[in-house]
Amino acid sequence: MSRTFEVDAGRLQDARDALDAAGAAIAAGELVVVPTETVYGIACRPEDEGATGQLFAAKRRPQALNLPVLTSSAGVAWYLGVKTDLAGALARRFWPGPLTLVLDRTEVTIPWRLGERTDSIGLRVPDHPLTRGLLDRTGPLAVTSANVTGEPPLDEPEAIRATFGSAIAVYLFLPRGAPRAGGASSTVLDLTSPLNVPRILRQGPLRREDVAEALAELGGRITSERPRGC
Repeated sequence: MSRTFEVDAGRLQDARDALDAAGAAIAAGELVVVPTETVYGIACRPEDEGATGQLFAAKRRPQALNLPVLTSSAGVAWYLGVKTDLAGALARRFWPGPLTLVLDRTEVTIPWRLGERTDSIGLRVPDHPLTRGLLDRTGPLAVTSANVTGEPPLDEPEAIRATFGSAIAVYLFLPRGAPRAGGASSTVLDLTSPLNVPRILRQGPLRREDVAEALAELGGRITSERPRGC
């Protein structure tokens, strides 16, 4: 049976039971709904093929769309994806925040079943205290927006529960009336191009202009194309 907690992100000292329950569910290979600064997400252990399989099934997400991974810090992210000078500079500017960087995988993450693309991984450090509190307990998490693939992200607890029901072990919801994010998933920037030209795979809260300005200061530029595998 699913468990539901209402958690005030400004009072994490009162959220111990909720975070403990969510952490235990993650450790058991189950799915958890958690708020981020962008949208509500569904989280699971990224190295657990059974857990990621459940996540793909719950979202009806095709394997061609790889699952991104959230980490508690840039240092953890570089353990999972290959850090480049450009990635490091972008992380210093935009993390924690709504930018997902697609990087080459390290040896640690090559075995992870995150989707069809086995050579790269999307990584982000979120800027939300509740998400970070969970990550501190669990380590990195595969997290994707709480919606059926192709539908808009859901931001109302009732709609999320009605959509996913018992497929989710633990729901963590913000109190009614609490500030909500803008409802847009993170901007995704692919840094794995063989030509070393970053590509925006999805525009989110960070506009193309925001990313282009940062890259110009770093001596780079971007191209845009339709999402592939993130």
